[in-house]
Amino acid sequence: MEEFRNIGIIGRLNSNKVVETVKRLSRFLTDEGYYVILDERIAEVIPGHNMQISKVNLLGEICDLVIVVGGDGSLLGAARALAKYHIPVLGINRGRLGFLTDISPDDNMCDEVMAVLQGEYTSEMRFLLDAEIKRDGNPIGSAAALNDVVLHPGKSARMIGFDLYIEGQYVYNLRADGLIVSTPTGSTAYSLSGGGPIMHPKLDALVLVPMFPHTLSSRPIVVDGKSEIKIHIDGDLDIYPTVSCDGQTHIPCAPGDVMTIRKKAHKLKLIHPKSHNFYEICRTKLGWSSNLGD
Repeated sequence: MEEFRNIGIIGRLNSNKVVETVKRLSRFLTDEGYYVILDERIAEVIPGHNMQISKVNLLGEICDLVIVVGGDGSLLGAARALAKYHIPVLGINRGRLGFLTDISPDDNMCDEVMAVLQGEYTSEMRFLLDAEIKRDGNPIGSAAALNDVVLHPGKSARMIGFDLYIEGQYVYNLRADGLIVSTPTGSTAYSLSGGGPIMHPKLDALVLVPMFPHTLSSRPIVVDGKSEIKIHIDGDLDIYPTVSCDGQTHIPCAPGDVMTIRKKAHKLKLIHPKSHNFYEICRTKLGWSSNLGD
């Protein structure tokens, strides 16, 4: 088991509950003899904390563990920044669902965190995606995603035409509102809303989910996680689509652009309390086994 001494804390902004949780957590860790480093953005709203502050990227270099206080969106942002440092990340849920941030900020929060720090945890590696957009053969933008890469019409309500290739093999030309390319981590997010399957996080697979395709036969496709996905946007479109990564990074595209999606070299090391159970989370968060009369 790893020894955690230098602990970074990242908190979602614009939330009083997050600020209170960060204050409580940082005081507890300091009292227990751990060295706490705050992300510079959350530190700005906690005056008089007397702790070291750091940019998110530097946390990956100087910390043994980073704790993210917020929702899954907060952890997605941290994952993209920290994956290359191979630093473990632990989530405390101050969002709505909490598929990734699985420690509750209740009275037992500090006890659960301490158990993790003493080695009572499980860890798993979650892979990310790299998306690159080229125009006339020249790169114009790139971004990473832990959940999904989504081609969509942006502000337009028009459909997009595109050719899909998987591992260099032509799949189809589709007219649709777009396409979701999701990791197993993202299979319980936007992909699920679009009719995609739930995939266990340990799977090395991708799911491609057409968004409102103009055909009755287009269905989600699950492919090997090492597959290279290539999307050629039709050159005769009269709209300018957008590529969004995790719903947080957006790249404007043009007719004729080509997007390539492949697995990122670095993975996120996500750690959980010993009590973590993926299926229990699905039951709780997605309302499985509940009756309409309950």
